[in-house]
Amino acid sequence: MIESLRDQMLKLGFTAKPAEPAKPRPPQVHRAPPGKAPAQSRDRPGQRPQPPARPQPRPQARAEHQSQEEIDLAKAYALRAKVERQEAAQAQREAELRAAEKRERRAKLAELLKGKALNVAEAEHPRHFQHQDKIKRVYCNEEQLAAINAGELGVIMHDGRFQIVTREVALVVRELEARCVMVLLEPGEFEADPGA
Repeated sequence: MIESLRDQMLKLGFTAKPAEPAKPRPPQVHRAPPGKAPAQSRDRPGQRPQPPARPQPRPQARAEHQSQEEIDLAKAYALRAKVERQEAAQAQREAELRAAEKRERRAKLAELLKGKALNVAEAEHPRHFQHQDKIKRVYCNEEQLAAINAGELGVIMHDGRFQIVTREVALVVRELEARCVMVLLEPGEFEADPGA
């Protein structure tokens, strides 16, 4: 019969160690971290009663103990936040005012240009000019081309289209919105056609 490993070890002289009696453990005292009240425990025999936890100071009492530097720093932050809010509100009011002025100028420009465009549908002669570092063109007939070059007509941009208008209209447009005037020569001045 096969012997167990334990039996074989005992025959060879190995003996089992007697089990050690368990040592009594000292009672554990649970301490609460600083700032926290200890957990309420039931009274056990042989245990001292815990003293009542100190009440936490109220926020007002804490504020009394803050140093003067902390109070001054808080006031400085509050003052800076107030100034930033005022500046943002002022910037927003200015932006709204500029937008309202721009809408008003556009409305006046649209009213001024109603029916004043002299563009001809079957025009074949391009009049080139520079706009935003690019060469652009408006088509006109021979008489209009000569009048634009002589300063009697002007070219303006309105609603993304280039329009030929009289000198008087172009001068009023220049007063309302100077960037809308593309070509308006002085009489006697001649500008070479950049596209030619």
